[in-house]
Amino acid sequence: MKSALRSGFTLIELLVVVALIGILATLVMANLNAARGRSRDAERKSDLRNLETALRLYYNDRGGYPANNAGGQIIACNSYVAPVACNWGDEWSVGTTVYMSKLVKDPLPDQSYSYSADSTNDTFTVTACLENKSDDKCDKDGSGAIITCAAGAGCQYSIKP
Repeated sequence: MKSALRSGFTLIELLVVVALIGILATLVMANLNAARGRSRDAERKSDLRNLETALRLYYNDRGGYPANNAGGQIIACNSYVAPVACNWGDEWSVGTTVYMSKLVKDPLPDQSYSYSADSTNDTFTVTACLENKSDDKCDKDGSGAIITCAAGAGCQYSIKP
């Protein structure tokens, strides 16, 4: 007498399928996080280009770039006579002139951009920390090595006119 055939999966087959789904989910999440980092890096590059434009407009109005403080903030808000530090994310305006309705701010809350003016050479540098260390726009030192951020989490990216 033949025994009735059972339909369904064995425990081993189910475990193999669950393991494969787990591996695929891990790979997808790793790629998704990397894509988010590249997206934030693209936003940082765009922010610095916009800030460069605003700084050039300020230069055209005042004949020089604004000063900076030790925290890397721009000293050019409220008035030309007694300027104060501009906060990243707030409006950058002097009197009735609005240079940026929202002074660009790093997409991550624990990071910020840094501005440095060089009045001797009449120039400036704006720096951000990119998450993708293999980005072709990362700053390099004299030997061609990539300059890492202070926290070591990524590479330094700078704009100089």
